[in-house]
Order: sequence, then C-alpha cells, then structure tokens
Amino acid sequence: MTAKFSKEEISKSLEDLQGWTQLDGRDAIQKDFLFKNFSQAFAFMTRVALKAEKMDHHPEWFNVYNKVEVVLATHDVDGVSDKDIELARFMDKISSS
Repeated sequence: MTAKFSKEEISKSLEDLQGWTQLDGRDAIQKDFLFKNFSQAFAFMTRVALKAEKMDHHPEWFNVYNKVEVVLATHDVDGVSDKDIELARFMDKISSS
C-alpha cells in the first residue's frame, strides 16, 4: 500500500529533484519542462506516458508547443507518495538526456 508523504517528507524528497516545488493549496508537486520544440515536448510526454502506464500512475499535465506543465499527486492517498517521486525522477532523467 502506498502511503501519503508528510510535508517534511515531501520537502526532503524535493531536495534531490531539480526544479520541483510543492503546489500551493494542494498536496502535490509541480514542475514546468521546456524543450526546443513541440516534437521534443511530445516525445517527452510519450516516454512519460509509457512509464506512467507501467506504474499505473498518471500525471496531470498541460502542453503548449515546447512547454509541458506537470502536476503529480497520488489520488489514492490524496497527496504525494513514493510513486510521485519515482515518476518525477524519471521525468528529470529523460528530460536532460
């Protein structure tokens, strides 16, 4: 069973992630990713979608041209969990490669 992170656990987890912040007014984390063009943004989203499907954990996101805005929260626990941190790490890794 996935457990909801406390505010302290979220803060500690974010120390190892680049550019992720706690979302104001909600137990969630967020980050904006910028790419050179739409093709790169869409390729990123495709890779994340495949990983998310395997994890059965899906991001909330919004895309316009080269920008992908991401919000992660685990709906089963109504907050942030290890699933969100794992997916955030994956996104960071593939966005910089």
